[in-house]
Amino acid sequence: MSSNESSAQVAPQFYPVILAGGSGERFWPLSRKSRPKQFLTLDDSGLSLIQATVRRLTGIPGVEVEDILIVTGVDHRMQVLEHLPDLPTENLLVEPVARDTAAAVLYAALRIAQMDEHGLMGVFHSDHRVDQPEVFAQVVGRATALAAQQDVLVTIGIEATYPSIAYGYIERGEQVGTDQAFPAYRVARFTEKPDAERAREFLATGRYSWNSGMFVWKVRAILDAFRRYQPELFAALSAAVSRRGGVRTAYPSLEKISIDYAILEKADNVAVIPAEFGWDDLGDWNALERLLRGHGENVAVGRHVGIDTGGAILYTTDGDDLIATIGLEDVVVVRTAEVTLVVHKDRTQDIKKLVQQLKDNPELERYV
Repeated sequence: MSSNESSAQVAPQFYPVILAGGSGERFWPLSRKSRPKQFLTLDDSGLSLIQATVRRLTGIPGVEVEDILIVTGVDHRMQVLEHLPDLPTENLLVEPVARDTAAAVLYAALRIAQMDEHGLMGVFHSDHRVDQPEVFAQVVGRATALAAQQDVLVTIGIEATYPSIAYGYIERGEQVGTDQAFPAYRVARFTEKPDAERAREFLATGRYSWNSGMFVWKVRAILDAFRRYQPELFAALSAAVSRRGGVRTAYPSLEKISIDYAILEKADNVAVIPAEFGWDDLGDWNALERLLRGHGENVAVGRHVGIDTGGAILYTTDGDDLIATIGLEDVVVVRTAEVTLVVHKDRTQDIKKLVQQLKDNPELERYV
C-alpha cells in the first residue's frame, strides 16, 4: 500500500474504505444470501455495483486500487476477490459476523493506522450509483482537503431535491472555510428518516441535505472520536486487531450500532459538504426506474408484453422468459429461476419482512 513517510512534506495519503457487508434484501429475489446486491449488475455497463464503486474511487487523483480497503462478511470474501482480482488480499477485512457500520469503520481505521497514522480515510458504500464521477471526484477532493486542514469529520451530503422519506437528513449551520465551488458547513443536527410532512418542511428551508453515508476524516480524528464516544467498542476492537486471531474471537461480542448513532450524532466537530453528482443509493426495486429512466412508461429488463399496464417495473433474469401483464398499475414484477415476486411499488420496503418470513420457515429458507 501507499504510505506517507513525512506528513509535514507530503500531503496525507487517502485510503478509501468500501463497506461491502450488506445483504441487499430489498432487491430480493435477484439479491440472495449467496449473491447480495453489491455483486449484481443492474445496468448496461457490464460492471457489478462493487466494481463500479472501485472504478469511481480510482478516478480520484492519487488513489490506486492498492490504497482501497474493503470490509465484507466471511460469506462474501471469495466473491469480492472474484469481482476485484487486482485488490491485494491484505486489503480485504473480513468480519466474522455483521455488527453494523460502527464496528466496520473502526476495524478499517485501526488497520489504516497500523500502516499510516497520518493517513486520511474515506468511507463509501459498495451499492451506490453515481452518474457524474468527475464531479464526485472533485467533491471527495474538497472533503479530503478540509479533513487534512482541520480535525473535522466530514460527511458528504446530497442536495435534497424532493421530500424523500427514504433518507436521513442533515441540517447545515455556519459555513466552514471560504471554498465557494463546494462549500462546507458545520452540521447543526442529523435527523432520521422523517414522515412526508416533515420532509416537506425540511426541503422548504433549503438548509437540509440527504445523508449519503459517505465520510472523510483523518484516521487519528476518527480514532479519537471512538475513544471519546465509544470507549468500550474502541478498547475491545483495538485489542483484538493487535493480536493474531483476535478479531475472529472478539467480533461477535461487539455492540451492533451504526456509525451515525455511535459517533456522528454525538460529535461536535462534524461538517457537511452538500453536493449533487447523480447519486442514488439503489435501496430497492424502485431504484431501477430511476436507473433506467427514459425507457418508456414501463421499465422492463427482459421481454414484456402488456395490455393496459402502466408505471410498472419488470425484470427477468432469463432473456428467453416472457412477463405478460394485463390491467396492472405501479407494480414490480421480478422473475428468477426459482422465484417470482409481484409487489406494488409503494410496498417495496416490505420485501425485508417477506424475506424474514422465509428465514423463519425451514421449508422456505432456501429461497432467501
